[in-house]
Amino acid sequence: MSDTLTVSGMVLSAAPIGEYDKRVVILTRELGKISAFARGARRQNSVLMAAANPFVFGSFTVIAGRTSYNLTGTDIRNYFTELAGEIPGVYYGYYFLEFAGYYGREGLDATDMLNLLYLSMKALLNPNLDDRLVRRIFELRLMTINGEYAPETEHAAPGVLYTIRYIMYSPLEKLFTFQVKEEVLRELEKKLNRHMKKILDRPLKSREILEQITAH
Repeated sequence: MSDTLTVSGMVLSAAPIGEYDKRVVILTRELGKISAFARGARRQNSVLMAAANPFVFGSFTVIAGRTSYNLTGTDIRNYFTELAGEIPGVYYGYYFLEFAGYYGREGLDATDMLNLLYLSMKALLNPNLDDRLVRRIFELRLMTINGEYAPETEHAAPGVLYTIRYIMYSPLEKLFTFQVKEEVLRELEKKLNRHMKKILDRPLKSREILEQITAH
């Protein structure tokens, strides 16, 4: 008999399967990125209906199958429903989910990635924070966590260099507590765009949509 596990995580994506089911991808603290079938999640009276959606954060009860997990229960802490009404915030959110999924792997500890993802979603709902800066903080710290940011910063302006180091090495809870001047943000954007162009081995659809939505 398969063991029942309870994991903490956030739903990265959800897709309909058959008439009533859903397949969800969850970034979990304990198991890394996993896929799970939510049986009957599209039925109106299903206890999984509200939980089997992107952005949902909480505890998930799963049973391991041969190729994926079966989702049997949830204890949700945050649905991030407010984000749906935030434009362009919700598009930033979908991009964050896809980018986290790009790095997520099953069997890898994802504690730092999950914490970063959760704090970044909260930051998108903070009216005092610039979504553009929230995005660059998320990107840079996510790449740092996954060992894919070793920038050539010797030519960076002092303010940009300080910002990069702060984002890379500060405690997670300190990441979204500052603002920067427009010229610093623009140079940071250019540096990260160049770096990501070099390292990403496939395009991220949500990133392309976000670029179109936020184009000036």
